[in-house]
Amino acid sequence: MQHKILIVDDDPAARYGLKRALAALGCEIVEAEDGEAALVAVAQSNPDLLICDIQMPKMDGLTLVKRLADQGDARPVIVITAYGSERVAVEAMKAGAYDYLSKPYDVDELRCLVENVLETVRLRRENETLRNEIRQQSGFGLLIGRSRAMEGVYDLIGKVAMTDAGVLISGESGTGKELVARAIHEQSGRKARPFVAVNAAALPTELIESELFGHERGAFTGATARRQGKFELADGGTLFLDEIGDMHIETQAKLLRVLEEKQFERLGGSETVTVDVRIISATNKDLPAEIVEGRFREDLFYRLKVVDIFLPPLRDRREDIPLLVQHFLARFNDQHGKAMTDVPPDVMKMLMVYGWPGNIRELMHAVERAVIFSDGSELRRDLLPQEVRGVESVESAESVWRDGVFFQDAKQEVVQSFEVAFIRSALEYYEGNISRTAPAIGMKRQALQQKLKEHGIDPGIYR
Repeated sequence: MQHKILIVDDDPAARYGLKRALAALGCEIVEAEDGEAALVAVAQSNPDLLICDIQMPKMDGLTLVKRLADQGDARPVIVITAYGSERVAVEAMKAGAYDYLSKPYDVDELRCLVENVLETVRLRRENETLRNEIRQQSGFGLLIGRSRAMEGVYDLIGKVAMTDAGVLISGESGTGKELVARAIHEQSGRKARPFVAVNAAALPTELIESELFGHERGAFTGATARRQGKFELADGGTLFLDEIGDMHIETQAKLLRVLEEKQFERLGGSETVTVDVRIISATNKDLPAEIVEGRFREDLFYRLKVVDIFLPPLRDRREDIPLLVQHFLARFNDQHGKAMTDVPPDVMKMLMVYGWPGNIRELMHAVERAVIFSDGSELRRDLLPQEVRGVESVESAESVWRDGVFFQDAKQEVVQSFEVAFIRSALEYYEGNISRTAPAIGMKRQALQQKLKEHGIDPGIYR
């Protein structure tokens, strides 16, 4: 979604300069020549961010900030002051401004500051969308299931939500660990504050500290301005640390210190930042085993795991599959403009029998694929991925002769189904790592990649 920025300055040349400086960000720009015109523009255009000069006729920038605050308008405002007028800028920040820049400002610093603000706006919008979605659903929001295993998860969520205790969610990839974290946040006393998610496995080791704790201008090459980290963005709310088992051991030590002291310094800085953040973490690894191997700190493990919630794999809650299928059908029908509503009993049986090594994420993708390729209201078996259909084809081809099917064709079906099941099982064990899977099953890496391509298997769902 394109962000909208309102530039407020009585000098047309200054507005033009700001507009040009921000053009690279791809935002829609709205302009106003003073504070009074800005209030009208806010009502008409609903901008995500205001950038305003302090010195303006009719209504100056400081008065504009105060008027917005009096109206309960929490949208961020960056004020621009003349050199030597920092006292006024500080007064504006006390009145509710997000930050300030002094003239002449550095263009890179301006862009970086605006990007940081818009990231905060995006997080707020994402959280509001999540709250609206959850209000429209019963039980525990986006979590779907009535199995005994899931009832146990709901019970734990209900008990832990209103506390500030650290929660460690464990389970295989694709089981919905982030949804559990969001459900805890939405039922907590912090639900009006941000929910910020960080995937520790997706960030290079050299960037994760900057991502978590932020950095000061000049802290490293490319750091053109101060940047808030995820801890600051989540202040007052919840920080979700996904794939915590993949965090580097040195970063673990710094994380432990922050959890103990609730304070940290940004990279390249000496100012102590204090935050109030609840930590929820998740992993698909066996952390006690990682501790034995020296890859995870034992003290951090017990700090994170005040309460632990295990999320069962889909194969252990098969009775929830019909509910999940109907949920995904409704979601993707709406998204893709289709009307698939009927699931024949034999197709539902196929979905129930398959092992779903990629768990709910794999089921979701299978249903979306079927909806995309559908031309009617029925979920036909030929719309499902080969590996799902392979469950039935193995049974029928092995034991039942079918009219018009030759022996070699039936044999080929069995071989293909065997290959899919065998390779998927190995990928699941080695968490989608092709380099480790190939020698373990006696294949060259290139040959395994060819088989993955041939059968349409995505190793990413096992990571």
